[in-house]
Amino acid sequence: MRLLLTADTHLPKRAKVLPDPLLAEIGRADAVLHAGDWVDTATLDLLAARARRVIGVYGNNDGPELRARLPEVARAELGGLRFGVVHETGAAQGRERRCAERFPDLDVLVFGHSHIPWDTVAPGGLRLLNPGSPTDRRRQPYCTYMTATAADGRLGDVELHELPRRH
Repeated sequence: MRLLLTADTHLPKRAKVLPDPLLAEIGRADAVLHAGDWVDTATLDLLAARARRVIGVYGNNDGPELRARLPEVARAELGGLRFGVVHETGAAQGRERRCAERFPDLDVLVFGHSHIPWDTVAPGGLRLLNPGSPTDRRRQPYCTYMTATAADGRLGDVELHELPRRH
């Protein structure tokens, strides 16, 4: 399975539209995982219309309409792996331990909130992935998203994609 991981799209506040490279990945993905802070329902509707499957959660900047449609934590089995999606995981220090304790039944946790790409493995094997943001780089050099594959209980081809700077 080909996976597209994104978070913190913040439309239309941080950008008016999703970047073209991210939009192109939607059609290639078997599942799109969005770790919250959509901000508008139109982005959820766009992904739902274009993607084979959307697994998303609400974030701290998402209002009542998105919270009515999305959970705080989503779980799915993809390619023989147990995935979880959540927006916030707290401070970077101690993140692996906290997430391993909170999500002992997962193989992979996709999260957002910080806009800072992250790829680590917690004690016990939980893989933590933050794709950054495709629209708001904050203190990062680039806006980003991730792709990966999941098959036969293995996560592979995890790639962080840097987007061209907007002018």
